[in-house]
Amino acid sequence: MARETEPMENLKKYRKSGLEHFIKFVRELPVIPPKKIFTKLEEAGYRGQDEARRAVSLMAYRHVKRIKRIYLDGAKREHVLPKSNFLLIGPTGCGKTHLVELLFQNILRLPTVIVDITTYSETGYVGQDPNTIITRLLHAADDNPLLASIGIICLDEFDKIASGQNNAIFAGAGTTKDVTGMGVQRELLKMFEAGEVVVPLELTHSTYGDHIVMSTGDIAFIAAGAFSGFQQVARRRGAVDRIGFGREKGKIKLRGGAGAQDQIAVSFTTDEVENIANFQAYGFLPELMARFTRIVPFRALDEGTLKAILRTNVIERLTREFEDEGFKLVVTEPALDHVVRESLKRETGARGLAAILTRHLEDAAFEAFADHPGGDVRLDVEGGELNVKVG
Repeated sequence: MARETEPMENLKKYRKSGLEHFIKFVRELPVIPPKKIFTKLEEAGYRGQDEARRAVSLMAYRHVKRIKRIYLDGAKREHVLPKSNFLLIGPTGCGKTHLVELLFQNILRLPTVIVDITTYSETGYVGQDPNTIITRLLHAADDNPLLASIGIICLDEFDKIASGQNNAIFAGAGTTKDVTGMGVQRELLKMFEAGEVVVPLELTHSTYGDHIVMSTGDIAFIAAGAFSGFQQVARRRGAVDRIGFGREKGKIKLRGGAGAQDQIAVSFTTDEVENIANFQAYGFLPELMARFTRIVPFRALDEGTLKAILRTNVIERLTREFEDEGFKLVVTEPALDHVVRESLKRETGARGLAAILTRHLEDAAFEAFADHPGGDVRLDVEGGELNVKVG
């Protein structure tokens, strides 16, 4: 009996010690109008994704207002909007997790964690217990369960837990790990609902460590994934549905031409992502997908947006590094265009910009740093290739 009451006693102890700090934290949470959040994100260096940025800005505003109404104004939960869970879907390097990090961690300063969901497996199998996701949020909230209970959990690589998408193969995989992803989906379903979850206080596989019971009723979940191959699943379903009775009449042709299935930087339409049946065909439990208040498609970044990110984010950081070493870094317009074109060709989005630029500046940095009197480092295009000169 003592074992059963222990979690609640722990929770009361933590609540009592952290209640005053929690109320002060909620009172000081900034209520920023959605339009201003949108602008603040751009001021912080976020570029592109206007539609997605508008949706997430409004979601953030509602989250803060809801928390204040419940915990400061004493509003009954049935009189306020339910919490929102969002799914961000779009190609790699388009700014999904960066948006979450920038908005919730840096601007609002809410307890926020971004976790790779592929490292988790159903309770009872080898792999991290999904309940320890909330343990991570607890640690991000300075071990205050009340603060953690109003935080944000971002589940990155969410598409990898679709049934059939997890390709993990290792010794004993058939008996020791839930490789289908369905078990993890079922565990997440419990969290997405406003229920109580037994949360370990430490990141451990032991079931005998200290733990508390926390409600997920005010924790907002934001899942993010590239969903490679999702368009093909959606269009194949649409083509079959139009034929009727699930039988193909001749060959179903998908838009996109040869190699479309291998394309990475694809943009999803609203119709494709709002049809839950498409996600079921992809390998997700329909009841899990129904827990998302909004599914937000992100577009592949265009040339203009990539160039703005390259100029204001990547170049600025590299310029400061070279200045610290006594050099002036000059990157010409043709060089910028060349890097952007290479990134578009690789289909790596904003994530690939720094990698491409750093690779070309490596030799100059290696030869010059701490062993050169200083001067200019100039990156330009010569003969169709990037060329670096130190002088």
